[in-house]
Amino acid sequence: MKPLQVILGLLLSASALHGQEAQTKPRVGIHTSYGLIVVELEPSLAPATVENFLNYVKSGHYSGTIFHRVIDGFIVQGGGFTERMAEKPTSAPIRNEAKADGLKNVRGTIAMARTEEPHSATSQFFINLADTARLDYTSSTAAGYGYCVFGRVVSGMEAVDKIAKVRTVWRRGHPYVPEFAVSITRAEILENDD
Repeated sequence: MKPLQVILGLLLSASALHGQEAQTKPRVGIHTSYGLIVVELEPSLAPATVENFLNYVKSGHYSGTIFHRVIDGFIVQGGGFTERMAEKPTSAPIRNEAKADGLKNVRGTIAMARTEEPHSATSQFFINLADTARLDYTSSTAAGYGYCVFGRVVSGMEAVDKIAKVRTVWRRGHPYVPEFAVSITRAEILENDD
C-alpha cells in the first residue's frame, strides 16, 4: 500500500470514529404542557445514569408525570409524580456517578434527583435554572457526593424558564408544587441530525 493511501485510510477511519462519537450522544424530547424541551445526554461521562434515564423514556414512564418541584432561580424537577401527587413505581436505585471531573450543575444541565442517600436516584430528574456549585461532587462522603449531571438542554430552555415562573403551593405534604399542573405528556428518543 502506498503511503498516501495509508494516510487517507487513517483519516477516513478517524472521521468515521468521530461521526460515531457524535452519534453516541442521544437526544431526548420531553414534551410538556409548556413546550418541548430537548436534552442531549452524555453517556461517556455518566453511562449508567444515561442508560437508566433512557430505560424510563423507552418504557413510557414519564408519560402522565408532572414537574412537581419548581423553585425559580434554582431547579425544575419532575419525572416521578402524577398530577394527583401519586408517586409512580420505579426500578431499583442506581449508583451516583457524580465525580470531581464530571459535568457540573450549571444552568441548562439535567441531573438526577435523589434523597439524602447518594445512591438513591431512580426516575426523577431536574433541570438547573442557575449555576449551582453546591450540588456538585466534592467528596465521597454522603454530604459531598453531589448530584449527577448527565446532559444538557439543547433546545427549549425558554419552556424551562416559563415553568420556573409558575405559582407554587404546598400539596399533599410537598412544597413548591405548581398550583396548576405542569405536565409531561411524553418523552421520546429523537433522531440525531448531527
